[in-house]
Amino acid sequence: MRVVTLLPSATEIVYALGVEPVGVSHECDYPPAARERPAVNRSRVDPAASSSEINEQVAAAEDGDGVYAIDRKTLSTLAPDVVITQGVCDVCAVDHVQVAEAVADLGLDAEVLTLDVHSLADLFDSIHRVGAAIDRDERATDLVANLRERVAAVETTAARASETPTVAVLDWLDPVMVAGHWIPEMVEMAGGAYGMADHGAHSRPREWGEVTAYDPDVLVAAPCGFDIDQTRKNLADVTGRPGFDDLRAVREGRAYVVDGHHYVNRSGPRLVDTLEHLAALCHPDLFDAPPRDAVVELAPLRA
Repeated sequence: MRVVTLLPSATEIVYALGVEPVGVSHECDYPPAARERPAVNRSRVDPAASSSEINEQVAAAEDGDGVYAIDRKTLSTLAPDVVITQGVCDVCAVDHVQVAEAVADLGLDAEVLTLDVHSLADLFDSIHRVGAAIDRDERATDLVANLRERVAAVETTAARASETPTVAVLDWLDPVMVAGHWIPEMVEMAGGAYGMADHGAHSRPREWGEVTAYDPDVLVAAPCGFDIDQTRKNLADVTGRPGFDDLRAVREGRAYVVDGHHYVNRSGPRLVDTLEHLAALCHPDLFDAPPRDAVVELAPLRA
């Protein structure tokens, strides 16, 4: 089975099901073996730019030919049986319409499988769908069962908490955006309250005053596509805003940087790792601390 995956979460699912893709996206970096596979697309946005510069580049790309370009020659050479793409966000990965057009234009005999994840239930359904498409149904069933067991363990432990902290997760810093999709649901599973977005809602820009008015007990900075080091380089975009030092989360040492690139914003199996990390931030007395390579304290890093 020759599989091309055009988003990191799909690549992680395929590897977890025991299949090595023949081609991946330019951002696919986990497991490490994915870095060795040929990239079938490229971005028109500089990923090393600041958060405000990236926002401007994305806007310009969307007004032009789009954020991503497909390497049609490589795609044709790989001759895939299945191409996995997404319909969640045009900024996060190649859009399914663009992929379908390329497959049709190249005359490839390939199934285009579109993943559209907005919740953990969607993730589990996507794993089953990928498993069916690549002949790994049994592996998919086992993987989902394991992930569900871990989710249930978090919910059982979180139910013992004596408090329900309010939480805000920022998935962009300039402009400030509050995370939606799977995050509201996961915060609640982790024993927190998420009052700035509904379950499954798209992430969208917010006025900074909305964040300060909400004044969360726990604040998480996890920009989409940024690892911890890149987030730290851009922290002044949020720490320099009026009232940041007065936020309850900052005053009480409950402000954190989380690796958004690998965890919060990547809708693959490691979303359950993210759930466990969020639970630890909400209830450090009940859960083991997350690994330092996934989460660091934000407050001591103020600009």
